Amino acid sequence: MHATIHGERTLTELDFARLSKLPGRELPPALAALLTSAEVTGSRAVPGDVVTMYSRVELVDVQTARRQTLTVCYPRDAEPTAGFISVLSPVGSSLLGLKVGDVAKWLTPNGDTCAAQVVAILFQPEASGDYQT
Repeated sequence: MHATIHGERTLTELDFARLSKLPGRELPPALAALLTSAEVTGSRAVPGDVVTMYSRVELVDVQTARRQTLTVCYPRDAEPTAGFISVLSPVGSSLLGLKVGDVAKWLTPNGDTCAAQVVAILFQPEASGDYQT
């Protein structure tokens, strides 16, 4: 498995549907597992402290205390140097569905284990009234 998540995870119905139907893609094992185990809720009912697609989150590395801001996005919009991380990446799939305070863990391509705590959600589409993104 490429990512290990501690804590319950929640997906919106729209995120669940879109991720389940990503064209021409085999989902990474961690994301496939998330789709089978996550609580699915309506976009209007998702709490504002949950990482949804296109949420901009602030993370703190648990070992180095380095802060980083990332946005979880679909592969077509990924631009890692600008902080847009594909949900298909180990980092992206480890963040989706977490709540503020949860810790995401994932493996780098080199096999190193990384962990970061979600300390804030700076933007969540649903919290701003966008239920279609």
